[in-house]
Amino acid sequence: MTPLDRAWLAANPLPPCETATDKNARGRVLIAGGSERVPGALRLTAEAALRAGAGKVQLATVERAALGLGLAMPEAAVFELPANREGELAAAAGSRLVELLGRCDTLILGPGTGKEADAGALLDAVLAAKEPPPTLLLDAATLGVAADRHQAIKAHVGRTVLTPHPGEMAALMLEDPDRIARSPADVVKAAAHQFGAVVALKGPDTHVATPEGVILRYPGGGPGLATGGSGDVLAGVIGGLLARGAAPFVAATWGVWLHGEAGRRLAARVGPIGFLSRELPGEIPKLMAEV
Repeated sequence: MTPLDRAWLAANPLPPCETATDKNARGRVLIAGGSERVPGALRLTAEAALRAGAGKVQLATVERAALGLGLAMPEAAVFELPANREGELAAAAGSRLVELLGRCDTLILGPGTGKEADAGALLDAVLAAKEPPPTLLLDAATLGVAADRHQAIKAHVGRTVLTPHPGEMAALMLEDPDRIARSPADVVKAAAHQFGAVVALKGPDTHVATPEGVILRYPGGGPGLATGGSGDVLAGVIGGLLARGAAPFVAATWGVWLHGEAGRRLAARVGPIGFLSRELPGEIPKLMAEV
């Protein structure tokens, strides 16, 4: 198994950013998710995508959260989506979301969504769209409904990233959680093959696998990253890199490393635990520049 370190990143660089560019050429990200219970989750994902270098971020969330989210994130456009009775994204949001796909280079689907979201209907709408986004990242509730849709996801081979934590991986692969803990590399390799996607299995050590069976291991950014919103930030970093034109494996590996190293730096400056997820994105630009 190959270690994910600076040497690997230097040999697999991110797409350069040309001097003569504009925000659309830098990459357009659409982030759909959030809920009335966690209305600010998409702010974390949005800032992380911008800090990773994306030029344009658009947010699609439940109606009651949209205005506040737009005020909190003035750099982003915000679109309202219908909510269900639980305050999560409703099935009717799928058709509106499909209308927005032409506005993005990468769709991040799911951050901030809970188990009451109509995630299956949303994912079905996106996967069946005539003009799907060039790249797609699935997170949170969308991972919980992906197991029965693996063939449709696999049809997007080479364009999809999945970012499960161990509990989500258990649902994704219908797998025993104990086996995931014992053999994370085997499970992430099987998941990448089954879904035809790059899969980043988050944990104390994070494993990233390709459908072809390549696996990288990152030794982790420390216990401080085990905090609310940390996964939303990781999704944003990876999505921002995808929108810039990085291949899914490169985007996922760089995203995992940047997220982890940001945690290390905050741990050294603030303390091993107690820093906030919203502090992570500010570390990303300098880390990218150093490599």
